[in-house]
Order: sequence, then structure tokens, then C-alpha cells
Amino acid sequence: MTFRRSPLALAILGLLENGPLHPYGLQRLIRQWGKDQVVNVGQRTSLYRMIVRLEEGGLITAVATERDERYPERTVYHLTDDGRAICRQWLGEIMTTPRNEYPEFPAALSFVMLVPPEAAGELLAERREKLTKRIAELQLELRTEVEGKPVPRFALLETEYQVAVTVAEAKWIDGILHDLRNGKLTWTPGPV
Repeated sequence: MTFRRSPLALAILGLLENGPLHPYGLQRLIRQWGKDQVVNVGQRTSLYRMIVRLEEGGLITAVATERDERYPERTVYHLTDDGRAICRQWLGEIMTTPRNEYPEFPAALSFVMLVPPEAAGELLAERREKLTKRIAELQLELRTEVEGKPVPRFALLETEYQVAVTVAEAKWIDGILHDLRNGKLTWTPGPV
């Protein structure tokens, strides 16, 4: 069976590398380790649906069912050899091959001519303010400690990447705002 990779599927397989877990444990670790900043966990149903698909694909398997009076019954999953191999394959493909991921912001920029340049400047200035706050939040995350010890750098590489990308976007917006203010960038608003 060919399994279409996704960030959530990669996260589940990657977390199961550390040993068997139940879905609630997976969700808790995704959030606890800050992986929810780069993996859209969404609602718990998304996680459960992905677990079912991974199990049907033979990448994970149920190994036990835990019963505890305080919690509902929980199925514990573990990574299969195929799951381990696919996880490594996806990791290699994703890390080596840039791909257009269709983010919303560039899509909005492609229709900026629908609003006057002044309005575009105001919108971009507002985004720039939010980026400044986001950069501060990410930099704070980089200084996270667990039990009084800094989190190892390898566990924060995705946060470092987010800082770099967010700083680059902010710098780019600064240039666009400069060009809008001095008239180097202008247009007449209207339909495309």
C-alpha cells in the first residue's frame, strides 16, 4: 500500500520511535514538545483518523489495551519495521527536496492589486507588528528549560527555522513598506 505522507503521520511515526504510546499520549507529547507549532494536530479526531490509516497501512500496530478506572480504555500502538523504514524515507525526502506548500500569505499577495496601495501598506504594517510578537514568542521558546536544564538544540531546530523564516518575512515586509511609502511600488486597484 502506498501511504501519502503528511506532517501528522511523520510526527506519529517519529514519536513512536521512542516506544509504544496511546493516542492521548501522542497528542500530549506533540503539544508538550512544541511539535504542534509545525504539525497541525487539530482536533483529536484528526489524530485518531491518522492512527487508523497508519494501522491499516501496516506502519503501526496495536499492541495492548490499557484499562484504568479513571480513564476510558486506551489502545497502545507501536511502530512496525515498515513504519520505521517509511519514517526514515519521508524524513530524507522532506529534508532534501524543497516543495511548494501553498501557504495562504503568498496567495493573498497574488491579489494585492484588488486594494489600494495605502490599504495594502496598512495591512502589511499590521502583519509586521504580529511578526514582531511571533519572533519574540519563538525566541522565548528557544530558551525553554525542562527541570532546570535547557532543551537540547536538536529538539528545537524547527523553532530555529521558524525564527529564521519569520525574521526574513519581517525584513521583506519592511522593504515592501519602504517602497510603498516612497512610491517605488504602486498600482491602480481593480479587478485582475
